[in-house]
Amino acid sequence: MTIDEALRLIAGTFVLLSVLLGYFVHPGWFLFTGFVALNLMQSAFTRWCPMITILRKAGLREAR
Repeated sequence: MTIDEALRLIAGTFVLLSVLLGYFVHPGWFLFTGFVALNLMQSAFTRWCPMITILRKAGLREAR
């Protein structure tokens, strides 16, 4: 698995999990959904994502 694939998997999992928690547990979880969205948006402009830094340190390889 490459960094790009792992990043998409993690972001999708966070969004789905936070939406489910917001619906079934407490609406405050929707704030986490917004945080994930804001992080994705800022990474589009700055070309830096904290999760990519973590995945690199974990040893995942870059996409070719």
